[in-house]
Amino acid sequence: MVSVYPFTGLRPAPDAYPSVPSVPYDVISAEEAAAEIEKNERSLLRVIRPDAELMDIDPHDDRVYARAAKMFAKMKAEGLFQEDDTPSFYIYQITLGGELFTGLVSCVSVEEYNNDTIKKHELTRYDKEEDRTRHIDAVSAHTGQVFLLYKDSGLIHKTLVSIAAARTPDGEYISAGGNLHRIFRVADPADVAAITALFAEIPNLYIADGHHRAKSSANVLERRTSEGRATPDAEKFMSVLFAHDSVRIYGYHRLVRDLAGMNADQFLGDLALRFTVTPLKKVDVSKNMIPVKNDGSMHIIHLYLESQWYELTRPVDPSADAISRLDVSVLQELVLDDMLAIFDPRGDPRISFVGGIAPLADVIKDVDNGEYSAAFIMQPVTAQQVIDVADAGLIMPPKSTWFEPKLLSGMVIHEIR
Repeated sequence: MVSVYPFTGLRPAPDAYPSVPSVPYDVISAEEAAAEIEKNERSLLRVIRPDAELMDIDPHDDRVYARAAKMFAKMKAEGLFQEDDTPSFYIYQITLGGELFTGLVSCVSVEEYNNDTIKKHELTRYDKEEDRTRHIDAVSAHTGQVFLLYKDSGLIHKTLVSIAAARTPDGEYISAGGNLHRIFRVADPADVAAITALFAEIPNLYIADGHHRAKSSANVLERRTSEGRATPDAEKFMSVLFAHDSVRIYGYHRLVRDLAGMNADQFLGDLALRFTVTPLKKVDVSKNMIPVKNDGSMHIIHLYLESQWYELTRPVDPSADAISRLDVSVLQELVLDDMLAIFDPRGDPRISFVGGIAPLADVIKDVDNGEYSAAFIMQPVTAQQVIDVADAGLIMPPKSTWFEPKLLSGMVIHEIR
């Protein structure tokens, strides 16, 4: 069973909430972060993307991490943050496209991450691990959350929504896209005890997004333990927990630069040996996906090639494991590997990825302008598929999931004292 822990949060001061929170470190480049900082010097990007203000040196130089610690201390000294006086949970609500998402900000256990009570479905890369490990260690804080899922009968989610509905928010932030992010502090001992007890009945948590943050937190504890400076705060990391059926998952589309020497007719002919290939007369490219009816018995992938749309279908092998049943796995094996010799989708420059809620017109524009030869439009996996993969101890192919809502960094921070 899982453990959730209230913590003494560090939050933007009331007048700083509109300016301090930022997008997470890994969705913005150093150049983009520098432009944002120039417009808003209060932004937490000064802490989580310190390389944006040290563009002339290696982003992994010791001075970059020292800069992060310095800017965090400066922002605290300037009164941009306030520390809560008692351990608390925090309800994080996001209004996105008219839909309300409700999660619980809490600390979870590094030990439960290590023993797989908190389950994973992605591999981590050492370079990204090492960067966040050094950053967390330097600033002695978790400035961003790990996005976790829990399977809920409905009671936990309803409880969190009910608690938030009875309160006024303790902080609000409106993102550049117009989405409303709100934090509600939950400090009442009865509410804290009730939430803790509800999660004690949950057998597992599942990482949706933030595998590198979670692994880096485990690395920090290991490092500090070996150096004799570990504290109880380092034994936990900050997360936002959402009911698995309350989030949205979108497809991660694939764009390929060339057809490995084939022309379009040859490529379609080879595809027809692997899939049923059906030309489509009309596709609404203002939408972010092509709607299909699928009871799970078919793989369905869409192809955009030379201004024409196609639907590729193939029966799902009922004996296949949780990974092999994924559309992205079939595409990788039968098309990217066998036909195009793109064996390393993480590193091969011949493939790019476009995920999330972007309209299809944005996905295919680089095919129309000739930069890419074809686009494969993927249907989203389900939260249950993610859970099935994690429960089986398997690893999903890279770029399999795009989760919404996207969380901000700095709505609340967990310091490691």
